[in-house]
Amino acid sequence: MSVTNDQIKLHGLKLEEYKKIKDLLGRESNLLELGIFSAMWNEHCSYKSSRIHLKKLPTKNEIVIQGPGENAGVIDIGDDDAIVFKIESHNHPSFIEPYQGAATGVGGILRDVFTMGARPIALMNSIHFGSPENSKTQNLLNGVVSGIGGYGNSVGIPTVGGEIKFNSTYNENILVNAMAIGHANKNKIFYSKAKGINKSVVYVGSKTGRDGIHGATMASAEFDENSDEKKPTVQVGDPFTEKLLLEACLELMKDNSIISIQDMGAAGLTSSSVEMASKGKLGIELDLNKVPCREKNMTPYEMMLSESQERMLLILEDDKEKEAKKIFDKWDLDFVVIGKTTDTNRLILNYDNKKVADIPIKALADKAPVYDRSWSKSKPIKNKVKVKDLKKIKIEDALIKILSSPNHSNKNWITDQYDQIVMCDTIQKSGGDSAVIRIHKKDKAIAVSVDSSANYCKADPKVGGKQIVCENWRNLISVGAKPLAITNCLNFGNPEKKEVMGEFVECLEGIKEACEFLNYPIVSGNVSFYNETNSKSIYPTPVIGGVGVIENLKKVIDINTKKTGNLILIIGKTIGHLDQSAFLQENFSIFDGPPPEINLTNEKNNGLAVLKLIKDNLVQSAHDISSGGILVSLAEMSMFSGLGLKIFKPKKLTNHIEYFFGEDQGRYLIEISPNNKSKVENILKKNNVFFDHVAEVQNDTFEIEKVLNLKIKDLHFYNNQWYKKYNGIN
Repeated sequence: MSVTNDQIKLHGLKLEEYKKIKDLLGRESNLLELGIFSAMWNEHCSYKSSRIHLKKLPTKNEIVIQGPGENAGVIDIGDDDAIVFKIESHNHPSFIEPYQGAATGVGGILRDVFTMGARPIALMNSIHFGSPENSKTQNLLNGVVSGIGGYGNSVGIPTVGGEIKFNSTYNENILVNAMAIGHANKNKIFYSKAKGINKSVVYVGSKTGRDGIHGATMASAEFDENSDEKKPTVQVGDPFTEKLLLEACLELMKDNSIISIQDMGAAGLTSSSVEMASKGKLGIELDLNKVPCREKNMTPYEMMLSESQERMLLILEDDKEKEAKKIFDKWDLDFVVIGKTTDTNRLILNYDNKKVADIPIKALADKAPVYDRSWSKSKPIKNKVKVKDLKKIKIEDALIKILSSPNHSNKNWITDQYDQIVMCDTIQKSGGDSAVIRIHKKDKAIAVSVDSSANYCKADPKVGGKQIVCENWRNLISVGAKPLAITNCLNFGNPEKKEVMGEFVECLEGIKEACEFLNYPIVSGNVSFYNETNSKSIYPTPVIGGVGVIENLKKVIDINTKKTGNLILIIGKTIGHLDQSAFLQENFSIFDGPPPEINLTNEKNNGLAVLKLIKDNLVQSAHDISSGGILVSLAEMSMFSGLGLKIFKPKKLTNHIEYFFGEDQGRYLIEISPNNKSKVENILKKNNVFFDHVAEVQNDTFEIEKVLNLKIKDLHFYNNQWYKKYNGIN
């Protein structure tokens, strides 16, 4: 019986796409085959709208072992150590069912990492919510945070940092991006490419249920007022089973049993089997009667499209099944040979002794649609806000307003729900510029940071794209790390709209330009389109997750000022760019104006100079200057250390508001000993780096003469107010 037009549309396919399916098959598809095509051809799995643009990104250099195209990226950090990492979105599921959506997002990204042979050592996240006044925000926030903590804590992987932001653009489309970082021996990396004929295809992990069916298709469509009806497409996670699966897989990886391994993530058994066969240019034949099911009377359609969690697909070497099964039996996990590799280059599915699907692998992978969608060039905002026209405001009042705002308030009540020190290798947890995790039993570490700036990207996508990469670069340098590589999660609206596609293309141009200039390749990532409800799109929100290396643990720097009498220097020139700043947004609700300009030469030069000072033991603390400008960054340093600052008025800029709250890029604050003043200044001058003296560390007063005078306890009070009130905490 042929499928109907309604069934085609229900599967998220266009009628012209189904015509192509018929041409590839040489016949009508059955319903099972239609479901398989819908899973492999949706935006989430096929990247059909983004693929031609993603190819332009820099993905290689001397330290990249594996770039995009595998479960996760892999970089070489020396001494045979490799870092495996990736970030992915779980936006739609988390909006529909926040706890399980966020939890299974964490579970999925962990599997992407340990599938490559790496032991996960850290988790991070970037989560964006609507306006705090929106009726849905608090429930979504609490559910997502509980889901992230509940899964990561139970598996025993520290969640060491990230970012939490609020903006009305996310009222109906929250963003939940999860990043996982793992450590492996660089000579023991595992891949998903199938090899050999008549090799055993093995299903391991949890049993298959009916949860998550059409999850990938749902993630590739807009929401509407009926989005709650999609709850059955959200997967249900079990972190305790994930822990067993992790240990079983890593144990099996100690020998040479595994030819290839693939996580059953989006599109479940369908995508895992097709991707393995496609990369190996082989066929796969499965007997679906052998698939372990936890529910009765599951159909082939349900088995192939289920996104039940904690499952893997393996291809094993000959005569390795018996020993491998012993390992999975020990960990109380299913281990079932459900098929074999073939030379047919086809996906053949059998059920009840009948062939129920027969599809060329190329039709599902290589022949998936690729769209060069039309796009319109954005019109960057040119008009700058005239500061002289603003109502006069005191610097102290403006600072308090920013520190008390949702986006700048202390977020410890959230991060305290995450176990940040399990495994005992966390050197720096959330709250600073980057998290720092020691390489187990070694004297070196990696630094990790996650960043986004949607308002900059909305105002000027190309400049915003560059800015995110540069801010991430600065965050790593600020803790003493050499930036190595990034992963990205590109969150946008409907790509079928010219203006949205334009934002995507131009953001990527900015990201590409910055990554190439900084030698900062992109080794993995994810595109999340259709973050749109009732035709209202989110701001363009590319998220960058960066990894850097610290060769010596003694060189780790934090943002805590250390000693009274020490000097604070500002690295990088301050012009006083207020447009798109936290100052205007929080004090005047002004969201207009262009983002600050990005000078890549200055970014690189300033960053490398700071890194040299840190390596020469001349810096005692450091902090990059970002949202809120100089004064907010100085306040953050004081709040972390408990020491005050005597802040100097600028000598050249007469407008103190622009100086203290401007968000010019490429700047750092560094604390130095007065004894090293001349040495530091000589190095900076030699490297043509602009610097100035901005403050002196003192006891417990945060002050600017005749302008601002606050005790550190006052800063903490204002910085903690919003979250306490919002959550009814006394």
